[in-house]
Amino acid sequence: TAVEGKDCGSATDIPNVRGLAFQTDQAAFLAGYAAAGMTKTGKVGTFGGIKIPTVTIFMKGFEAGVKYYNTQNKKNVELLGWNTAKDDGLFTGNFDSTDDGRKFAESLMQEGADIIMPVAGPVGLGSAAVCKETGKCWIVGVDTDWVVSSPDYASIVLTSVQKKVDVAVFNTIKDVKDGTFTGGTKTYTLADGGVDMAPFHNFDSQVPADLKTQLDTVKKALVDGSLTVDGVLSGK
Repeated sequence: TAVEGKDCGSATDIPNVRGLAFQTDQAAFLAGYAAAGMTKTGKVGTFGGIKIPTVTIFMKGFEAGVKYYNTQNKKNVELLGWNTAKDDGLFTGNFDSTDDGRKFAESLMQEGADIIMPVAGPVGLGSAAVCKETGKCWIVGVDTDWVVSSPDYASIVLTSVQKKVDVAVFNTIKDVKDGTFTGGTKTYTLADGGVDMAPFHNFDSQVPADLKTQLDTVKKALVDGSLTVDGVLSGK
Protein backbone atom coordinates (compact mmCIF):
# COMPACT_ATOMS: atom_id res chain seq x y z
CA THR A 1 0.00 0.00 0.00
CA ALA A 2 1.07 3.58 -0.69
CA VAL A 3 2.44 5.56 2.23
CA GLU A 4 0.82 8.98 2.53
CA GLY A 5 3.32 11.80 2.14
CA LYS A 6 5.91 9.44 0.65
CA ASP A 7 4.36 7.54 -2.24
CA CYS A 8 1.42 9.87 -2.69
CA GLY A 9 0.13 13.26 -1.58
CA SER A 10 -1.45 14.29 1.67
CA ALA A 11 -5.07 13.47 2.51
CA THR A 12 -5.27 16.69 4.54
CA ASP A 13 -4.72 20.27 3.43
CA ILE A 14 -1.17 21.58 3.77
CA PRO A 15 -0.93 25.32 4.50
CA ASN A 16 1.73 26.04 1.88
CA VAL A 17 0.33 23.81 -0.89
CA ARG A 18 -2.59 24.73 -3.12
CA GLY A 19 -4.27 22.50 -5.67
CA LEU A 20 -5.80 24.25 -8.69
CA ALA A 21 -9.01 22.70 -10.02
CA PHE A 22 -11.27 23.82 -12.84
CA GLN A 23 -15.06 23.71 -13.14
CA THR A 24 -14.76 22.78 -16.81
CA ASP A 25 -18.34 21.52 -16.99
CA GLN A 26 -19.52 25.16 -16.88
CA ALA A 27 -17.47 26.10 -19.95
CA ALA A 28 -18.42 22.81 -21.65
CA PHE A 29 -22.08 23.71 -21.04
CA LEU A 30 -21.60 26.84 -23.17
CA ALA A 31 -19.81 24.83 -25.87
CA GLY A 32 -22.58 22.22 -25.91
CA TYR A 33 -25.17 24.97 -26.26
CA ALA A 34 -23.17 26.54 -29.09
CA ALA A 35 -22.69 23.20 -30.85
CA ALA A 36 -26.41 22.43 -30.61
CA GLY A 37 -27.12 25.84 -32.13
CA MET A 38 -24.68 25.33 -35.01
CA THR A 39 -25.17 21.69 -36.03
CA LYS A 40 -26.64 21.18 -39.48
CA THR A 41 -27.39 17.47 -39.00
CA GLY A 42 -29.10 17.74 -35.61
CA LYS A 43 -26.44 15.46 -34.07
CA VAL A 44 -23.28 16.32 -32.17
CA GLY A 45 -20.76 13.92 -30.65
CA THR A 46 -18.15 13.51 -27.96
CA PHE A 47 -15.71 10.87 -26.75
CA GLY A 48 -13.16 10.62 -23.98
CA GLY A 49 -9.69 9.18 -23.52
CA ILE A 50 -10.16 7.29 -20.26
CA LYS A 51 -13.30 7.26 -18.11
CA ILE A 52 -12.11 9.37 -15.18
CA PRO A 53 -13.81 12.38 -13.54
CA THR A 54 -11.47 14.96 -15.14
CA VAL A 55 -12.61 13.67 -18.55
CA THR A 56 -16.31 12.99 -17.94
CA ILE A 57 -16.80 16.44 -16.37
CA PHE A 58 -16.35 17.91 -19.87
CA MET A 59 -18.80 15.42 -21.36
CA LYS A 60 -21.42 16.05 -18.67
CA GLY A 61 -21.24 19.79 -19.22
CA PHE A 62 -21.47 19.36 -22.98
CA GLU A 63 -24.53 17.14 -22.60
CA ALA A 64 -26.19 19.67 -20.27
CA GLY A 65 -25.57 22.44 -22.81
CA VAL A 66 -27.16 20.46 -25.63
CA LYS A 67 -30.10 19.52 -23.43
CA TYR A 68 -30.66 23.11 -22.31
CA TYR A 69 -30.46 24.38 -25.89
CA ASN A 70 -33.18 21.91 -26.87
CA THR A 71 -35.38 23.05 -23.97
CA GLN A 72 -34.92 26.74 -24.74
CA ASN A 73 -35.39 26.42 -28.50
CA LYS A 74 -37.87 23.52 -28.77
CA LYS A 75 -35.32 21.49 -30.74
CA ASN A 76 -34.22 17.89 -30.54
CA VAL A 77 -30.46 17.93 -31.13
CA GLU A 78 -29.02 14.53 -30.24
CA LEU A 79 -25.73 13.95 -28.41
CA LEU A 80 -23.77 10.85 -29.36
CA GLY A 81 -20.96 9.43 -27.22
CA TRP A 82 -22.04 10.22 -23.67
CA ASN A 83 -25.08 9.80 -21.43
CA THR A 84 -24.80 10.97 -17.82
CA ALA A 85 -27.93 9.16 -16.63
CA LYS A 86 -26.52 5.85 -17.87
CA ASP A 87 -22.95 6.83 -16.91
CA ASP A 88 -21.96 5.47 -20.30
CA GLY A 89 -20.04 6.75 -23.29
CA LEU A 90 -17.29 6.34 -25.87
CA PHE A 91 -13.68 6.11 -24.63
CA THR A 92 -10.52 5.33 -26.57
CA GLY A 93 -8.77 3.96 -23.49
CA ASN A 94 -5.72 6.17 -24.02
CA PHE A 95 -4.59 9.77 -24.47
CA ASP A 96 -2.01 9.33 -27.21
CA SER A 97 -3.33 7.45 -30.25
CA THR A 98 -4.24 9.87 -33.03
CA ASP A 99 -5.34 6.80 -35.02
CA ASP A 100 -8.04 6.23 -32.40
CA GLY A 101 -8.99 9.89 -32.73
CA ARG A 102 -9.51 9.39 -36.46
CA LYS A 103 -11.51 6.17 -35.99
CA PHE A 104 -13.80 7.59 -33.31
CA ALA A 105 -14.47 10.74 -35.33
CA GLU A 106 -15.20 8.71 -38.46
CA SER A 107 -17.60 6.50 -36.48
CA LEU A 108 -19.43 9.51 -35.01
CA MET A 109 -19.67 11.11 -38.45
CA GLN A 110 -21.15 7.90 -39.87
CA GLU A 111 -23.80 8.15 -37.16
CA GLY A 112 -24.55 11.70 -38.30
CA ALA A 113 -22.57 13.96 -35.98
CA ASP A 114 -21.11 17.07 -37.63
CA ILE A 115 -19.58 18.68 -34.49
CA ILE A 116 -17.34 16.60 -32.21
CA MET A 117 -15.70 17.31 -28.85
CA PRO A 118 -12.80 14.91 -28.19
CA VAL A 119 -11.76 14.92 -24.51
CA ALA A 120 -8.62 12.90 -24.99
CA GLY A 121 -5.55 15.13 -25.26
CA PRO A 122 -3.49 14.54 -28.44
CA VAL A 123 -5.95 11.81 -29.54
CA GLY A 124 -8.32 14.65 -30.47
CA LEU A 125 -5.87 15.94 -33.08
CA GLY A 126 -6.59 12.76 -35.03
CA SER A 127 -10.25 13.75 -35.03
CA ALA A 128 -9.36 17.28 -36.12
CA ALA A 129 -7.35 15.87 -39.03
CA VAL A 130 -10.37 13.87 -40.25
CA CYS A 131 -12.60 16.95 -40.05
CA LYS A 132 -10.09 19.03 -41.99
CA GLU A 133 -9.55 16.37 -44.67
CA THR A 134 -13.24 15.59 -45.23
CA GLY A 135 -14.76 19.02 -44.54
CA LYS A 136 -17.66 17.14 -42.96
CA CYS A 137 -17.23 18.01 -39.29
CA TRP A 138 -16.14 20.71 -36.88
CA ILE A 139 -14.27 20.27 -33.63
CA VAL A 140 -14.79 21.66 -30.13
CA GLY A 141 -11.33 21.78 -28.55
CA VAL A 142 -10.60 21.17 -24.87
CA ASP A 143 -8.17 22.49 -22.24
CA THR A 144 -6.68 25.24 -24.41
CA ASP A 145 -7.95 27.37 -27.30
CA TRP A 146 -7.13 24.97 -30.13
CA VAL A 147 -7.00 27.79 -32.68
CA VAL A 148 -4.00 29.05 -30.71
CA SER A 149 -2.44 25.70 -29.65
CA SER A 150 -3.13 23.82 -32.94
CA PRO A 151 -3.43 26.59 -35.57
CA ASP A 152 -3.25 24.06 -38.43
CA TYR A 153 -6.84 23.15 -37.54
CA ALA A 154 -8.19 26.70 -37.11
CA SER A 155 -10.46 26.20 -40.13
CA ILE A 156 -12.49 23.46 -38.40
CA VAL A 157 -12.38 24.50 -34.70
CA LEU A 158 -15.75 26.00 -33.78
CA THR A 159 -14.67 26.88 -30.23
CA SER A 160 -12.84 25.32 -27.28
CA VAL A 161 -13.52 24.57 -23.61
CA GLN A 162 -10.70 26.32 -21.81
CA LYS A 163 -8.99 25.72 -18.50
CA LYS A 164 -7.45 29.14 -17.92
CA VAL A 165 -4.36 27.89 -16.13
CA ASP A 166 -2.76 31.30 -16.65
CA VAL A 167 -5.54 32.96 -14.65
CA ALA A 168 -5.32 30.39 -11.85
CA VAL A 169 -1.53 30.65 -11.55
CA PHE A 170 -1.55 34.46 -11.74
CA ASN A 171 -4.20 34.69 -9.03
CA THR A 172 -2.29 32.25 -6.84
CA ILE A 173 0.89 34.32 -7.15
CA LYS A 174 -1.14 37.44 -6.41
CA ASP A 175 -2.56 35.79 -3.26
CA VAL A 176 0.98 35.05 -2.07
CA LYS A 177 2.04 38.65 -2.77
CA ASP A 178 -1.08 40.05 -1.04
CA GLY A 179 -0.67 37.75 1.97
CA THR A 180 -4.03 36.06 1.34
CA PHE A 181 -2.69 32.65 0.20
CA THR A 182 -4.40 29.63 1.71
CA GLY A 183 -3.62 25.93 1.30
CA GLY A 184 -6.05 23.32 0.07
CA THR A 185 -7.83 23.18 -3.27
CA LYS A 186 -9.21 26.18 -5.09
CA THR A 187 -11.67 25.55 -7.90
CA TYR A 188 -11.79 28.08 -10.71
CA THR A 189 -15.10 28.82 -12.43
CA LEU A 190 -16.75 30.97 -15.10
CA ALA A 191 -17.32 33.63 -12.45
CA ASP A 192 -13.62 34.23 -11.80
CA GLY A 193 -12.51 33.65 -15.39
CA GLY A 194 -10.72 30.40 -14.54
CA VAL A 195 -12.70 28.51 -17.20
CA ASP A 196 -14.35 29.83 -20.34
CA MET A 197 -15.47 29.08 -23.86
CA ALA A 198 -12.93 30.31 -26.41
CA PRO A 199 -13.91 32.82 -29.11
CA PHE A 200 -15.44 31.51 -32.34
CA HIS A 201 -12.51 32.94 -34.35
CA ASN A 202 -13.00 31.93 -38.02
CA PHE A 203 -16.62 30.95 -37.37
CA ASP A 204 -17.62 34.22 -35.74
CA SER A 205 -19.48 35.54 -38.79
CA GLN A 206 -21.37 32.24 -39.15
CA VAL A 207 -22.75 32.22 -35.59
CA PRO A 208 -26.19 33.90 -35.58
CA ALA A 209 -26.58 37.02 -33.44
CA ASP A 210 -29.50 35.37 -31.63
CA LEU A 211 -27.34 32.40 -30.61
CA LYS A 212 -24.63 34.76 -29.31
CA THR A 213 -27.27 36.60 -27.26
CA GLN A 214 -28.56 33.31 -25.85
CA LEU A 215 -25.00 32.27 -24.94
CA ASP A 216 -24.49 35.55 -23.06
CA THR A 217 -27.69 34.91 -21.12
CA VAL A 218 -26.69 31.32 -20.35
CA LYS A 219 -23.24 32.41 -19.17
CA LYS A 220 -24.74 34.99 -16.80
CA ALA A 221 -27.11 32.35 -15.38
CA LEU A 222 -24.24 29.88 -14.85
CA VAL A 223 -22.21 32.59 -13.13
CA ASP A 224 -25.02 33.64 -10.76
CA GLY A 225 -25.96 30.02 -10.05
CA SER A 226 -29.55 30.21 -11.30
CA LEU A 227 -28.54 27.61 -13.91
CA THR A 228 -26.41 24.57 -13.08
CA VAL A 229 -25.10 21.57 -14.99
CA ASP A 230 -26.52 19.08 -12.47
CA GLY A 231 -29.84 20.90 -12.39
CA VAL A 232 -30.25 20.61 -16.17
CA LEU A 233 -29.11 16.97 -16.27
CA SER A 234 -31.48 15.98 -13.49
CA GLY A 235 -34.33 17.82 -15.19
CA LYS A 236 -34.89 20.36 -12.41
